[in-house]
Amino acid sequence: MEITVHNGEMTDAEIHEYVKYAKEKHETNEDKVVKLDIYLDGEFVDLKVETAPVKFQRIRRITGYLVGTLDRFNDGKKAEEHDRVKHSISNEYDPREYSGLIDE
Repeated sequence: MEITVHNGEMTDAEIHEYVKYAKEKHETNEDKVVKLDIYLDGEFVDLKVETAPVKFQRIRRITGYLVGTLDRFNDGKKAEEHDRVKHSISNEYDPREYSGLIDE
């Protein structure tokens, strides 16, 4: 994490407390604090916090197992994954597909 103190000096303990505060207030499962600018103005302190998305690995349920990649599957499980039916979602509506379902 990049930390910059502007307009003065702070002890390491003070900086540590502001970092702790910034993480508590701004970090989530999706974002982490990557940069903290601390602006000193007399008795006041302003914090500018910059976050970045946390990289994650996509996990899917394939053939009864939760996996991120197929690299640890044996040939049988790889073939099972290859042969499975993959469903997709379409946003296109074709009324001909639904003819006869509704009484007109």
